[in-house]
Amino acid sequence: MKKQDNQGLQSVGDILKKFDPLKDKYISREFQYYGYKLAEELNDLEHKALYIKLAKELPRAILEEARNFVKDASNVKNPAKLFMWKLKNLKSSRLPAGPRQRRWQISNVKSKSKS
Repeated sequence: MKKQDNQGLQSVGDILKKFDPLKDKYISREFQYYGYKLAEELNDLEHKALYIKLAKELPRAILEEARNFVKDASNVKNPAKLFMWKLKNLKSSRLPAGPRQRRWQISNVKSKSKS
């Protein structure tokens, strides 16, 4: 696997070279590594579990786009907050609605048609 710039996937060999068994002893999967590095980059290690969960459940393209948005922004007081805001916008525009949101949309349409 070829090594790409910092924006793309890394080869397993590159990840293993950076792996420190004393520091990274709880990281056993790639998404955990990505989530931890994302939390580090956003200076939000208190919520590293959240970023690991996001890395596991969301498409990497959406996370990368939100991450790049924060990196490109200048003079940001809270990069984690900006990341979550951008992630919310990207999710609402790209991912299909969940069952609760669909239910609300259907009931909202019915109530408007009765008026």
